[in-house]
Amino acid sequence: MPTALVIDDNPAVATALEVLLSLREIKTLSAESPAAGLAALDREPVDVVIQDMNFRADTTSGAEGAALFRTIRERFPDLPVILLTAWTQLESAVELVKAGAADYLAKPWDDNKLLTTVQNLLELSETKRELSRRRDAESRRRTDLEQRYDLRGAVFGDPAMERVIALACQVARADVPVLITGPNGAGKEKIAEIVQANSTVHEGPFVTLNCGALPGELIEAELFGAEVGAYTGANRAREGKFESADGGTLFLDEIGNLSPTGQMKLLRVLETGRFERLGSNRERQVKVRVISATNADLQAMIRAGTFREDLYYRLNTIEIHVPPLSERVDDIVLLAKHFLAPGKRLSADARDALRRHSWPGNVRELKNVLQRAALLATAPTLTAADLALPEPPAPEALDRGTIEAALARAGGVIAQAAAELGLSRQALYRRMEKLSIPRE
Repeated sequence: MPTALVIDDNPAVATALEVLLSLREIKTLSAESPAAGLAALDREPVDVVIQDMNFRADTTSGAEGAALFRTIRERFPDLPVILLTAWTQLESAVELVKAGAADYLAKPWDDNKLLTTVQNLLELSETKRELSRRRDAESRRRTDLEQRYDLRGAVFGDPAMERVIALACQVARADVPVLITGPNGAGKEKIAEIVQANSTVHEGPFVTLNCGALPGELIEAELFGAEVGAYTGANRAREGKFESADGGTLFLDEIGNLSPTGQMKLLRVLETGRFERLGSNRERQVKVRVISATNADLQAMIRAGTFREDLYYRLNTIEIHVPPLSERVDDIVLLAKHFLAPGKRLSADARDALRRHSWPGNVRELKNVLQRAALLATAPTLTAADLALPEPPAPEALDRGTIEAALARAGGVIAQAAAELGLSRQALYRRMEKLSIPRE
């Protein structure tokens, strides 16, 4: 049951409020002086304070009530306080609201308004506590991950990325192929590094090959090696990536670019651990953990006949999907600070601009934006103008679903959701009211 503390030197007021609040099953404590009220706050938890502005020693100015509020604010900064004031002290009450009071009500108060105000504050407090508990739990999970595993310097704070990294750590010790999917620049290679670093072969080599960076005829030579004369220009024997990765891990990026012949040979290696160099009939045996990555829709490629279905299921024993940066809002500013040049920092409007941007190039684009801004900016503090990011879509285009999704990602924190949507808090509140989205 939530608890309200009434601090008023008029016992009739305390009794009336106790009866009124009991209608909403709210327990009421009472104190007849500021000192007694502060003592009550020290004794037991309270969810909301309703305090008078005028006490017997100060019946007109409200100075004692103002001093009480400021003390509560200093000692219990998250505790909502409602001020009860006479009409003559309205100006003082307004100033205290600016200083952090939750609201003020003039005496005699309206019962319905007081009940609604108290109920809204209690619900808001519970939402904040739940968000705090959630963040504390997330912090503990991140700390646990950092202590138990080698995260290869990964920078993250968003729950979506935390889940990805936790899964990578979980599957790392299983000696099975892993397929990492997600858009370009989202951090797929970093996830591959985490899998390798926490695997049973972490002391072995970690070899990478970007299958999209080479012509099809050279990818096979890179993978399996080649003998002299195997292709034009092959004037010496060379070992391939599989031989180099023997006893360790081979990371194949952009696996969807592998040629049909390369796909067939890769499937054979995954099934048997055996392969032949180009231009050779001698089989070679290796033991390699294969991690692959792609930004392509491999199932669509299977339907189109450009990717082998049997190879897909060999590669996809475990799939880890890395979401785009636009779905990891809590990571954006953390990563930006990580990429900042020494001596540079971000202004508030720069942080807001970073959160509003859609980041089609993901982490890679973010890094480039920060590097360019740091080179061109003359001041140590980077502003939104220094980042030179395009303006977000007009707020009028925001529908109910978009706003609710942003609120969910922000855990109900209006300021964070507003920044992501490119709105001020007041504009977001107006849009929510127009679309009948409750503030809670």
